[in-house]
Amino acid sequence: MPTKQKSKKKSKKKGKSATPQISKKELAARKRKRAKQIQQFIGSLATYGGLGTIIGVVLFFVAEPKIALAGGGGVAVLALSFKYPMLGLWGFLIYMPFAGTITYWIGGGSPIFQLAKDGFYIPAIIAIGLWCKKTGNPFIIPKAIKNPAYILLGFCLITLLLVNGAQQLNPPRPGDKAIPMGILGLKVMIGYLPLITGAYYQLKSKKELLFAARLTLIIAIICCLLGILQYQYLSSGKCNGTRGKTGDELFKATLEAKCLVGGALVFSPSQGMIRLPGTFVAPWQWGWFLISNAAFTFAVAFSDPSPLWRMGGLFGMAVVFINSAISGQRIALALVPTVTIILLVLTGQVANLKRFIPIGTGLGVILGGLMVSNPAVVQERIDSLVGRWNASPPTTFISQQFEESNHSQKGVFGAGLGRATNSARVFGKTRLIETYYPKLIYEIGPIGTIAMLALLTTITVSSFKAYRSVKDKNLRSLGASYWVFILIISYNTYYYPLDVDPVAVYYWYFAGVVLRLPEIDKLEQIKLQEAEEN
Repeated sequence: MPTKQKSKKKSKKKGKSATPQISKKELAARKRKRAKQIQQFIGSLATYGGLGTIIGVVLFFVAEPKIALAGGGGVAVLALSFKYPMLGLWGFLIYMPFAGTITYWIGGGSPIFQLAKDGFYIPAIIAIGLWCKKTGNPFIIPKAIKNPAYILLGFCLITLLLVNGAQQLNPPRPGDKAIPMGILGLKVMIGYLPLITGAYYQLKSKKELLFAARLTLIIAIICCLLGILQYQYLSSGKCNGTRGKTGDELFKATLEAKCLVGGALVFSPSQGMIRLPGTFVAPWQWGWFLISNAAFTFAVAFSDPSPLWRMGGLFGMAVVFINSAISGQRIALALVPTVTIILLVLTGQVANLKRFIPIGTGLGVILGGLMVSNPAVVQERIDSLVGRWNASPPTTFISQQFEESNHSQKGVFGAGLGRATNSARVFGKTRLIETYYPKLIYEIGPIGTIAMLALLTTITVSSFKAYRSVKDKNLRSLGASYWVFILIISYNTYYYPLDVDPVAVYYWYFAGVVLRLPEIDKLEQIKLQEAEEN
């Protein structure tokens, strides 16, 4: 027995010596490096912040205060995002859900404030691109999307030159600016695709991955609580909404009715007409924010290693459900529970009774309490959903849109980039097509639409393979939740969420998150192996 104990001790010592240990000297060097980085960041913040302040003061006397605020803050944001691209991406993700509120409550509706989020995004992506070129790391991730992305881009550029170019030379209507419209249309279509690369290089470890998941949860909870307050302000009479309007104005979202946060809304309870924007510019953007966060809050509730954060995820799911009921967004009321059920099945959490039963019970109690305390509101929303479905079933609506696009689209290259893009209407008349793939058929023709579908399919398949290769259970479950979101958006054709915030941002970013999971998992497996050896 004594000899066996000695041999065990020896083997343990060998195991310890085999694992590289960080010396006190190296640890001290790391701390000094970290302190130096913090000092440099504070110095940059002071420098660029001071420059922004000077520019802001000058603009204050030359132009109006809102322009001064946008100009001064914009310079600081652009410079800091370029120098610290990863912080720029965090700033972009934080600012985006509040952009509508800032635009209309601080910026007075100025387009500069609406575009401010790209002040974080564009310099950060440029800096990451330059870093990739300098270090030899690939900018297009994964390699599988390289050819589909180039084919789509090439086809779009041909459309821009041949179709939009011809329209620029011979405008179909006076004042049309077809080339700027096409450039904006291209930016809307694939402008945020580089977020895949940004997320891939931003999340270096499990710690940063969990930070991204938890940050998304915190933003969802804050926005949803503000959405509930917005509803309470309107229902209590603190905000009038569209009460007192007449005729069609009772049913149209208007900025004049904005309340507490966000932009245009409808609140005509006498007509049973409620469409709330939450913190966003328009009501339907809020609806897709809630649908997106059905997946993101679910991911934290079921996959976070911390019990406290899982409870936070449960609370996030609850407030998302509440907002889907009170916001008046029928698509949110239909898809939030549907997405949750799909997530439960495809991620396998239904079989994970240890987590499913407590979370499911807690969510049931919260939602049951909501229904008991506000039965009229819930019933009204359900009746509205059923009435809309019966009046215009989604399948019929989508097939009609496809048929109209096929009849009205012109030639193999379509009617031109941006011609059915809502935000491009500042450059000329655009056509309203409320479903995604018919909209693409109209703008870039059937071949261009197939190219876009091929790109999205490649991303869906690549992200599926990535998360399925992960061994860590929590990481794999997190990846499964994000992948279900990617799957739903890739093949969704009802409305055009891929064209507008928040889905236009979240889709590409979380595709990059899922694709990064195998690398993070490798690091976790190495740590686990080292811990076992110790």
